[in-house]
Amino acid sequence: MKNSTILLLCSILLIILGIVMVALGLKAGILPPTVTGIGFFVTAVALMAAGKK
Repeated sequence: MKNSTILLLCSILLIILGIVMVALGLKAGILPPTVTGIGFFVTAVALMAAGKK
C-alpha cells in the first residue's frame, strides 16, 4: 500500500470515530467525548493534508 492510501484510510477511520464520539457525547450531555470527537476531526484533516503532498 502506498503511504497516501494508508493516511487516507486512517483519516476516514478517525472521522467515523469522531462522529460516534460527538454523537455519544451530545446524547449523554457530557462534554469530554464531544471534545475528543472534535479532536479526531482535527487529526483527520491534518492526516489528509499530509497525504496530499
